[in-house]
Amino acid sequence: MIDKNKKIVVLYGGFSSEREVSLSTGTAMGNALKKSGYENVNFIDIGDNFFKELLEIKPDICVNGLHGKFGEDGKIQAVLESLGIPYTGSGVAASCVAFDKAYLKYILRGAALPTADFIIASKDNNEPPFLPCVVKPAREGSTIGISIVKQEGEYKRAMETASEYDNKIVVEKFLDGKEITVGILGDKALPPILIKPKSGFYDYESKYTKGKTEYLFNTGCNEKEISEIKNTALRAFETAGCTGYGRVDFIYSGYTPYILEINTLPGMTETSLLPQAAAKAGIDFEKLVEEILYTSGEAHD
Repeated sequence: MIDKNKKIVVLYGGFSSEREVSLSTGTAMGNALKKSGYENVNFIDIGDNFFKELLEIKPDICVNGLHGKFGEDGKIQAVLESLGIPYTGSGVAASCVAFDKAYLKYILRGAALPTADFIIASKDNNEPPFLPCVVKPAREGSTIGISIVKQEGEYKRAMETASEYDNKIVVEKFLDGKEITVGILGDKALPPILIKPKSGFYDYESKYTKGKTEYLFNTGCNEKEISEIKNTALRAFETAGCTGYGRVDFIYSGYTPYILEINTLPGMTETSLLPQAAAKAGIDFEKLVEEILYTSGEAHD
């Protein structure tokens, strides 16, 4: 149990392409802690003066509500480690690995965990290794910069789009199947959620525009399949060295749960996927955020 008088700082905002989502996440998490009786909750919008603000406040604990670069890639975690401040979420190495889709793919393959066939490419690569394929920047979140390529003529433009966000690009074989996500809380996998975007592609608009996507606990999978998906999620999370909480995304195709990515700092508004899964498991939003806070004392890496 964490002393409710401890000084807590919620880190949010920042300067990544996911700034607006982070503002929502951080605000929701901080407000939930206040509702739970934590009396000293402060907010820092990560900018040019954030280091000075941290030193002035001298928090006992940081709640990491950031998304994208500098929040999920191990950098802010390294800053907090250097200052000796406990924080929520995964540590430096695990954050770096999970955020880089190329690194993660190699680690998953090394552990014999299922993931789609792929290559690592730069924007100068002009021939698709697979058709159809998915082209994505290696180090971005929220499906930013991602394209599905069905014909060879679409490939060059997809590579150009991805290269706007990263010079390292992952090109993976497109898998037709169910898109399923599994939230992780501590050492437990939460109920899986089936994601059904009305456009057929779970892009940024489908993710963050109300009514554009259905989220269903009826995944159409039987108990044995659900158990396999949840166990694979836990194995992937542990293999990457992740701790605390997160989310593992899959394409379930041909009775195999192919891992798409691990999100170490998933969205945390009350309608986000992880909170929905927690609610299904009987954990309300305030309790979920408090559970996440408890993990801030964990040894990272």
